[in-house]
Amino acid sequence: MSKAETAETEDEGRITNVSGPVVEAKGLDARMNDVVRVGEEGLMGEVIEIEGEVTTVQVYEETSGIAPGEPVVTTGSPLSVELGPGVLDSIYDGVQRPLDILEEEMGDFLDRGVDAPGIDLEKVWEFTPEVEEGDEIEEGDIVGTVPETESIDHKVMVPPDEGGTVADVNEGEYTVEDPVVVLEDGGEITMLQEWPVRKARPVERKQTPRTPLVTGQRILDTLFPIAKGGTAAIPGPFGSGKTVTQHQLAKWSDADIVVYVGCGERGNEMTEVIDDFPELEDPKTGKPLMSRTSLIANTSNMPVAARESCIYTGITLAEYYRDMGYDVALMADSTSRWAEAMREISSRLEEMPGEEGYPAYLAAALAEFYERGGRVETLGGRDGSISVIGAVSPPGGDFSEPVTQNTLRIVKTFWALDADLAERRHFPAINWNDSYSLYKSQLDDFFADEVDDDWAETRQWAVGVLDEEDELQEVVQLVGKDALPEDQQLTLEVARYIREVFLQQDAFHDIDTYCDLNKQFEMLRLIRKFNDLAFDALDAGVPVEEIQDVDSAERLFDIPTEENWEPLVEEIDEGLDDDFNELA
Repeated sequence: MSKAETAETEDEGRITNVSGPVVEAKGLDARMNDVVRVGEEGLMGEVIEIEGEVTTVQVYEETSGIAPGEPVVTTGSPLSVELGPGVLDSIYDGVQRPLDILEEEMGDFLDRGVDAPGIDLEKVWEFTPEVEEGDEIEEGDIVGTVPETESIDHKVMVPPDEGGTVADVNEGEYTVEDPVVVLEDGGEITMLQEWPVRKARPVERKQTPRTPLVTGQRILDTLFPIAKGGTAAIPGPFGSGKTVTQHQLAKWSDADIVVYVGCGERGNEMTEVIDDFPELEDPKTGKPLMSRTSLIANTSNMPVAARESCIYTGITLAEYYRDMGYDVALMADSTSRWAEAMREISSRLEEMPGEEGYPAYLAAALAEFYERGGRVETLGGRDGSISVIGAVSPPGGDFSEPVTQNTLRIVKTFWALDADLAERRHFPAINWNDSYSLYKSQLDDFFADEVDDDWAETRQWAVGVLDEEDELQEVVQLVGKDALPEDQQLTLEVARYIREVFLQQDAFHDIDTYCDLNKQFEMLRLIRKFNDLAFDALDAGVPVEEIQDVDSAERLFDIPTEENWEPLVEEIDEGLDDDFNELA
């Protein structure tokens, strides 16, 4: 049954109580998680509790004006999304209503109770079969392809728990509801699938991630990498750059598909995403970035229940493209707003509260969401992955609050944003002392093979310098930099180059916004070369002031914004040798 349809039943329930988005009804013959239509306007809701004759429903729309005695009708099916060609290059709300389509019909403000199919049921697609009459097909097998966008071929799959012997294959232009493969037992396979959002799509097995999700952000790729199929959290206070960081990941990561979920964020931020993304060029293909992106916009002024469901809608869309064998990056901005929605609904249900009023099952809900990421072998035997990157908005930047702490227990990459760095205009404001990645060791072989054998050693050297600088800063605060021994002054100078040349990156600069892996390594290698030559010169008796004035070292600041950077790297490399030979 399409989610746009409502089932007719004589045994409809009646509203007995309304409390914000939570409605109670009696006489409703429904099951847990069934979608229902509430009131005379037919507002969409979901059954979240059944106790005796009382059925509790969370409504995905504003409930003002709803009164006891109005009808509640069940559709007989859980909250599901429609999957097929047309998901990409779309903008949805939290329950997969296409906002661009609804805007055309009724303007900027949506009427209550409105609905529309998640994908266009009338549009025809060019289907090219990959099976023949007499073939045996199983769940997850690809039966054909459709050019969904300029960048992505949509692979039409056999739905889970279906399969058989092919009796007939259709080729040409069809709608998503037309049968493209007919089985001998009479079964039909169309381009359209439906899947309940709260149920993970099945896979053959999970696998260990071994390939990095390359983001083009130096501090992430080099110091705190995430694997394709990995999980990461970006916690930070207001104004520290969570949303910009996620925008950068969405624009530049080497995932095949991007699903961006704006969960409870401010309307102006989501407007920026919706305005910017269609204008962006995909750096991989030169085509529009939206051709491999699906946006789910659920702003802070939208009903709280839809905010709670939008995370599940996003992960289900991601699982569908993962099953085709694509690498998907899911950006959730932010899981704190999702948790706040759960807290509000839980309080209206009068459930026993946990820490800071969050429901006792907060940790389980977060774990269930992140667990749906990962690198897998799909039912059809393909490799696919979902990298889940969730922003966390702790009140006042307090990382000890429940959402941040429970997220930390689950994810393996932690990018801690720092308000102090943001105030000093150091962006991305990721604190290198508080952040970590547990994927580094399993990704080192990739970096050694694809970039340089010294990748891991050079990274560890940089981390060591930054750690030493952190310790020295405590002394500097007391006695000043000039009171330090010359070798420690030199360490602070090297750390300055790491921070200001390598770790800082301008997201709004045409060149510096993205940095490939080879450029990242060469930048860090040159800083390390300066370090080695500088300490050799210091040991030979050269004053630290003269070492700090080396001209070629200052040219390191030119590399991030240089498009044709290889010749510049060679010049600086030779310049360092010449300058230190003169000092000696």
